[in-house]
Amino acid sequence: MSDKAITRFAPSPTGYLHVGGARTALFNWLLARRTGGTFILRIEDTDQKRNTPTAARQVMDDLKWLGIDWDEGPEIGGPNGPYLQSERRDIYDKHIKQLLDEKKAYYCFDTLENLDTLRNQAEAEKGGFAYRRPDSFPTEADAEKARAEGKPVTVRFAVPQTESLVVQDVVRGVITFGPGEISDFIIQKSDGFPTYNFACVVDDRLMKVTHVIRGQEHLNNTPGQQALWRALFGDADLPKYAHMSVTVSDSGGKLSKRERPKTLQQAIEQMETIDLAQLASVGDIAADELDAFIKGKAVPDMPAIDAMARRLGVALPEINIVDFFKSGYLQEAMVNFLALLGWNPGDNREIMPLAELIKAFDLGKLSKSNSLFDRKKLIAFNTEHIKMLPPEKLRDYLKEYLKVTDSPALAADDELLARLIKICEGARTLADIERKCRFLFTEALEYDAKAVNKVLLKNDGLAVLAIVREKLAEMNQFSEEIIENMLRTLAEEKQLGLGKVAQPLRVAICGNTISPPIFDSVQMLGKEETLKRIDNALEKFGTHRKAE
Repeated sequence: MSDKAITRFAPSPTGYLHVGGARTALFNWLLARRTGGTFILRIEDTDQKRNTPTAARQVMDDLKWLGIDWDEGPEIGGPNGPYLQSERRDIYDKHIKQLLDEKKAYYCFDTLENLDTLRNQAEAEKGGFAYRRPDSFPTEADAEKARAEGKPVTVRFAVPQTESLVVQDVVRGVITFGPGEISDFIIQKSDGFPTYNFACVVDDRLMKVTHVIRGQEHLNNTPGQQALWRALFGDADLPKYAHMSVTVSDSGGKLSKRERPKTLQQAIEQMETIDLAQLASVGDIAADELDAFIKGKAVPDMPAIDAMARRLGVALPEINIVDFFKSGYLQEAMVNFLALLGWNPGDNREIMPLAELIKAFDLGKLSKSNSLFDRKKLIAFNTEHIKMLPPEKLRDYLKEYLKVTDSPALAADDELLARLIKICEGARTLADIERKCRFLFTEALEYDAKAVNKVLLKNDGLAVLAIVREKLAEMNQFSEEIIENMLRTLAEEKQLGLGKVAQPLRVAICGNTISPPIFDSVQMLGKEETLKRIDNALEKFGTHRKAE
């Protein structure tokens, strides 16, 4: 086996790229890059019922955003294509026929009801379900007859039952599965498509994959896959397997892509009044689809989930890579953070640029222990990577973020964006910068009720604001320095802390207590607009106070 690793990432397009899938892709990519090898992207789209129209495109977009490029795969091709499994059926059919001809696989005609009955019997007898292999295998003629009668026709692999199946795993060592522990399993479904367990074995061999790095949940698939490999390809070298530890959520339990729709479902259930027809329209789904979702019977495509959550004001946890992008995280921070979920460089380094990660990556340093998806740590990583980025690159990232989130701040030119970044030094995410500066680009302010009550309606906040308004109106020059001198002088004259003077002004012009430094905020907003907003606040909340 060559020292140059050939790895693959093989997602199913049944949902957006989850952080667990992104970690799998990253580890495979890092190994290929460190060894000067090849990273393959293969789309496992054989589950026709679960594939979603947007997912494959989104997975590729998310990989590109993370900086994970592929050497072979969709869009660029390669010597081992096609790279969509749905386009490789003739290849799979050839290998299925080989197994059938060699009596290493056989046809089955069981209905779902038949199989459910067998499973229920096994459960009643307190034994594990194992498919009972027929004494003689059905012939091709039997299969044709069954199809003509409308019966489901599948193909099962005859797993060797007299010998142990041994898996040599880089992370977990030697794992032995005893004789008979792995029962015969389906390798071709009744719709003619191969199952995952079959297609991945054929593809890994034909694409010359040397290392299979994947999640721990695939460990129990490995002995059956290895048995298939031997049945098809004899003594050809198996790939090296490395099964990564589970990543658990900081809220408890395995980090799951189901958390996002589950959060929305629970929120809908708790709402007393809701226009379901309108909500379905917002999500661009049928009323019966929404009903099935609320009852936990189906999950709409993720764009529908996101649209309905926005309409209802429900905050969903970031689970998919696109969620983190839309929350203002940097790709460098995400890659750095994901790389340390179940792996470490062998020293105390944590903040690591990509070049360092590639140089340090070693499968021998993968951990058996579960890793924690610590969102506070991710925020800390993102804060550090924002500091590390060259100003021009950070500005370009901010522009891309503003465009995708359709922010009014997209109206800012490069010079203004650079200034906003500078005065928001210490921002934890791009969303922090946008949130602090949004007031500059929108006329319709939304006042935060808590900020208004605390700052304007108590402790003479409105009275102080009125004096600030007079001072600002008298100014002939409107620089940050002059504004700062005026506010500090006023605070001293009134024997108040600067915050008691600045915060009423901030709430009046921003709608809340969060903004860039107040002197910069006022100067960038401009004298005319600042006075206008102060007047609006005095009129709106002065009247409110009199009414009380």
